[in-house]
Amino acid sequence: MVISGSISSESDIVQHGYSIIPRSLNFDSYRILLLGSNRIVNAYVVSATVTVVGTGLSLLVTSMGAYAMARRSFRYRNVLSIYAIITILFNGGLVPWYIICVRYLELKNTMWAMILPPLANAFNMFLIRNFMLSMPDDLHESAKIDGAGELRIYARLIVPLAKPVLATIGLFISLSYWNDWFLGLMFIDKQELQPLQLLLRTLISNVEFLKTSNNAMDIQRIASQLPSQSIKMALTVVTIGPIVFLYPFLQRYFVKGLMVGAVKG
Repeated sequence: MVISGSISSESDIVQHGYSIIPRSLNFDSYRILLLGSNRIVNAYVVSATVTVVGTGLSLLVTSMGAYAMARRSFRYRNVLSIYAIITILFNGGLVPWYIICVRYLELKNTMWAMILPPLANAFNMFLIRNFMLSMPDDLHESAKIDGAGELRIYARLIVPLAKPVLATIGLFISLSYWNDWFLGLMFIDKQELQPLQLLLRTLISNVEFLKTSNNAMDIQRIASQLPSQSIKMALTVVTIGPIVFLYPFLQRYFVKGLMVGAVKG
């Protein structure tokens, strides 16, 4: 229905609503998007970079924290667990968080502003920890006997065995980074650093930037009225594409990653 709405005329949607089969084909929405293709492509690159880098770093930090909490020989693992739980239950508020990010961490108008704030998620850390707790301690003991240190055990033994849960959490994290527009709204003023979701939110909520762009005359020539409804569907199709292609590669890990570690024997 979303695809059908994106290639339907604005008048058909207003008069008859959305339908699975379009009454008449109309590609005005995609033509208008192509007129701003430079900004959209740039926003795609920003969002893709933030998603890839953020997912990789977040998985690294989250899994290392989970590994520390799962190691029964680690003296302060309960302290670390309580510290992580506190971050789920309490926060310092929006204004102090903004001041820390802008004034002290100097993240304003940098790509790191969209990567670092959500980097370590305590909920994901506990999911990975529960998975790692299901692994027998004999694995660590045998690796210790062979002379492996903690980092080598983590990298060469735990990470390969934790692929199902890491793939599942990685999907959650990548979706969160890809769909995020709030951090861009808070910290990004430069047009070239705007993520895709923020650009599309701007396009939907304020179509004036189309009318005042250099291609305003082209837009008026393409359509007598701006297709505000069908363009929303077209934007959805443009946005959801990469995530749809990502699912098949992670599907085989998805159910296993959620179930393993949920029940401890």
